[in-house]
Amino acid sequence: MKIKEIIIVEGKDDSSKIRQAVDADTIETNGSAINRETLQQIKHAKEKRGVIIFTDPDYPGKRIRHIIDDAVPGCKHAFLTPDEARDKHPHKKSLGIEHAPIAVIQKALEGVYELAQPSEAEIEQQDLIAFGLIGGSGAKEKRAKLGRELRIGQTNGKQLLKRLTMFRITKEQLKKAMEEVLKQEESNA
Repeated sequence: MKIKEIIIVEGKDDSSKIRQAVDADTIETNGSAINRETLQQIKHAKEKRGVIIFTDPDYPGKRIRHIIDDAVPGCKHAFLTPDEARDKHPHKKSLGIEHAPIAVIQKALEGVYELAQPSEAEIEQQDLIAFGLIGGSGAKEKRAKLGRELRIGQTNGKQLLKRLTMFRITKEQLKKAMEEVLKQEESNA
């Protein structure tokens, strides 16, 4: 699979793993030591080819994602869950893209969301309440499952609406994803 956009990762090991999974160029942030020069490079890359931010699912990865998103708005995002990015060696507790299976990386990149048409209905807080994603028992677990289903990462109740809006996920997409989440819950019961 050839990726048009340039993928933003944290380090060399991530770049190496990405190149095993797909044909793509990467820009490395050198971990959380991201500097102005790197941000300028990312901005230029976004203007020329587009970028996909693909950082580790831990605090530093989220921080880097936030820094880039603030400096270069409108980037695409790909996510892995902590389980997908965990080192499989039982004595290690490492977490990172470099530990994820190739098929999982490919799926995360295939699932990068394109912008929805502006005419599509936007999700409102009432929709999240109706689906039991905020304000009720089991809401945290449902948000975690929804985050995995939509590949938008895990969020708290306040972040969820912002994240859904950021990815331009429509009410219809949310409804389909929640149907899948509920189907999974029923099969696990």
